[in-house]
Amino acid sequence: MSRSSEQKVLVTGAKGMLGADLCPIFAEKYQVIPTDIEEMDVQDAGSVLQTLEEVRPAIVVHLAGLTDVDQGEREPDAAYRINALGTKNVALACQRVEAIMVYVSTLAIFDGTKCEPYTEFDQPNPQSHYSRAKYQGELMLRDFLQRYYIVRAGWLFGGGQQDKKFVAKIIDLARKHSELKVVDDKFGSPTHTKDLSHGMMKLIQTDLYGTYHMVNSGANCSRYEIAQKIIEYAQIKDCRLIPCSSAEFPLAAPRPRMEAGYNYHLQLMGLRLMRPWQQALKEYVETVWGPEVA
Repeated sequence: MSRSSEQKVLVTGAKGMLGADLCPIFAEKYQVIPTDIEEMDVQDAGSVLQTLEEVRPAIVVHLAGLTDVDQGEREPDAAYRINALGTKNVALACQRVEAIMVYVSTLAIFDGTKCEPYTEFDQPNPQSHYSRAKYQGELMLRDFLQRYYIVRAGWLFGGGQQDKKFVAKIIDLARKHSELKVVDDKFGSPTHTKDLSHGMMKLIQTDLYGTYHMVNSGANCSRYEIAQKIIEYAQIKDCRLIPCSSAEFPLAAPRPRMEAGYNYHLQLMGLRLMRPWQQALKEYVETVWGPEVA
């Protein structure tokens, strides 16, 4: 089904890292209504329903959530209230206004015991409060809606100069220190926020509802391997990376050893929407963090 710019797409969590890239990309084809907690708190079922009834969107892209995994472990009530019940509120409002819902979930819902990337046909077994709450959000969509997309993403990177996550941290530390320890026993699938946004927009055009993994393609990698590529692309030559165990950096919430995903559902349908993560990361680092902007 072809969708036009006249159709309204309401985005929750629009001020986040993914929302900042997704909104302008979706605006190329849709009328985008960005919302964040100031406009619509997803924890408030009445506010969510009132907003959707006023806007009457054709599609709701649900990005709002508690994203700090360790905070979720320390404050489980907040994790379930925001990520599970907040998603329920959005799903019920979508049911009322007959909107298609797109929910961005996480590959952290798997327990990480598999030796290879997870597919959509593997059984989730979340180990942290954050990941349990995100998985419960998935179940909410399945309970209340017929027209939905669950999109599980991997280790997101993006945000440009406002980036405060792994890429920015590695570049900042590597420019300040001659040696840097990086974990080499956790594996995932790096995913560029712009590529994810483009991929979701293309997926929505198909009307092929369901659950999808959507990560940049290429072999899964460790944090150490990503860090190697980051400093290579940023042309940082005077910092030596040292692989180490995650036990050296204890965190509040458990992380799966294997958090990588395989876009198996997309492949089976003949849809190749995501480029290799090395290509996406190289473009991002050189554009935003290259020597010329140091």
